[in-house]
Amino acid sequence: MAHPPILPHATGHLPEAEGHRVYWEVCGNPLGRPALVLHGGPGSGCTPAHRALFDPGVWRVALMDQRGCGRSVPRACDALDALAANTTAHLIGDIERLRAHLGVTRWLVLGGSWGCTLALAYAAAHPDRVEALVLAGVTTTRASELDWLYGHVGALLPEAFAAFRAGAPGADTAPARIAAYGDRLQGPNAQAAADAWCAWEEAVIVADPRATPSVRWRDPAFRLTFARLVTHYFRHRAWGAADAIRAGFDRIAPLPGTMIHSRLDLCAPLETAWLLKRAWPGAGLRILDGGVHGATDGGMGAAVAHAIEGFAGSPA
Repeated sequence: MAHPPILPHATGHLPEAEGHRVYWEVCGNPLGRPALVLHGGPGSGCTPAHRALFDPGVWRVALMDQRGCGRSVPRACDALDALAANTTAHLIGDIERLRAHLGVTRWLVLGGSWGCTLALAYAAAHPDRVEALVLAGVTTTRASELDWLYGHVGALLPEAFAAFRAGAPGADTAPARIAAYGDRLQGPNAQAAADAWCAWEEAVIVADPRATPSVRWRDPAFRLTFARLVTHYFRHRAWGAADAIRAGFDRIAPLPGTMIHSRLDLCAPLETAWLLKRAWPGAGLRILDGGVHGATDGGMGAAVAHAIEGFAGSPA
């Protein structure tokens, strides 16, 4: 990454809406160019590494923990009933509430993984509020992407996939597995289901079924939060986000953008970014060697920081 992590100079929660209080923070130059970070998951939350992607002398960076995760309350691990008011449309509404709260007219939007889907859906709904898009580990939550992540990629990780399928016996398709885990995650053995779900997620991310989980994956509350939110969103196919992106692409296409994707990313096939590029001629697509998925990881983090830097001098 190009810049050392910096501390936020303002933090808070948006006023409660539908029982949710969404956490936000702002770092960098208070008079700088506005930018927004949309994290992955759903349910991963923002980290200090996201701040390090931006030059603190140039950018005024807002980070938001999406409903149900991170420092937003209530967390999905603590309040099942709060999932009813946690949909793609609610998140887009929260983004607009945060923009108005911070007095931003237009901003660069960075999305990573699931955050790409959310960034594109937001741009389709509010193109006049988006200055540019930077998308890393590109997803749109199409049915084919979910079929890959919770089905076909298992052929490359048979040990981990066998354990994952054992947690949803009788579920022979990706949608059935997502739904079966979603049901288990609301029952008395929710933590065991979350542990099994996250073991699969981690195996795909690192492409090694024997890998030691990263620190936050070792936290049972994080695992339960993450698994509940991912299954909640994906069993509903993010409430038609891919369809909304497709239908609204005439509003996205005029926006400048850069996509960064690893050729061997097991979480998200390169095909999605490739198809978007064909429909979005004004956007750049940088294809990295290897299989890094996360926006802040390794060479991906450096590529994302470079893409953001490319927009630093563009007209606001």
